[in-house]
Amino acid sequence: MMDILNILMSESFWAASLRIASPLIFGVLGALLCERAGVLNLGIEGIFVAGAMAGWMAVWLGAGLWGGVFFAALAGAALGLLHGILTVPLGLSQHVSGLGVTMFATSLSYFTYRTSLPDVTSPPRIEPFRALDIPILSDLPFIGPVLFQQTALTWVALGLVGAVWYIMSRTPLGTALRAVGDNPDSVDAQGLSVYGLRIGAIVAGSALMALGGAFLTMSAFDAFFFGMVNGRGWICIALVIFASWRPGKALLGAILFGAFDALQVRLQTEVGALVPSQIFLMTPYILSILALVVAARRADYPRALLKPWFKGQR
Repeated sequence: MMDILNILMSESFWAASLRIASPLIFGVLGALLCERAGVLNLGIEGIFVAGAMAGWMAVWLGAGLWGGVFFAALAGAALGLLHGILTVPLGLSQHVSGLGVTMFATSLSYFTYRTSLPDVTSPPRIEPFRALDIPILSDLPFIGPVLFQQTALTWVALGLVGAVWYIMSRTPLGTALRAVGDNPDSVDAQGLSVYGLRIGAIVAGSALMALGGAFLTMSAFDAFFFGMVNGRGWICIALVIFASWRPGKALLGAILFGAFDALQVRLQTEVGALVPSQIFLMTPYILSILALVVAARRADYPRALLKPWFKGQR
């Protein structure tokens, strides 16, 4: 018990928690935008893979780190547009379309990697984002190492939480997006485009999801390899429900999962010889499921979520 308390009170633990949470923050914000507009995007896992691949490949080809961020977001937006066209004007099943996007994006990313680098046995390395070292702030006790020694993409993720909250809560666009996820008929009666709002939200949300993948190859690691996303997209779908579709709670949920994951790594070091490693690996997922069960009982989901809408039909 004392060892766990020491871990929970350490600066390195919370710095690692925020670092692990960063790609989840991008993903959960993207899923939140899509679902607030009434569309479930199960393409998130594949979009993560595509963003990781596109960002890494762009940097490897010489586009620079921020160029990699741009191309990752562009790849996510393109996949979001595909999902949006299939589910919004065509009204196809959001579950089937999303899973199809995941399989398509994952397969296309792996195919691109294999055809671009047919003779490579280990993935080429790039120069990733480095942790910032902000004078004075980085030297502050506890908060300095936790907040001010992260990479630039972590700060982008944190900034996007505030931006999404402001847009959704304080702007006419946010009001329209929330309305189209609750009562699209009322939005149509106001003369606004239900199709345009929903597709726009899916494209923007998918671009954010792809940045979560880009974080993995350009900030957490320095290469692209198969299986690196490792279910993070599905975790983001669960975190949206945990957060009740609110950006602030989404940030809390992502950091909570990051803390669970960071804790299991440290516990393996402490008592790994006594307990099978698989127990530690599944611990953050079990704890996340328990937290989700508790939170989902009070979740106020968008009322038009998963319901196709066609102009002129009531």
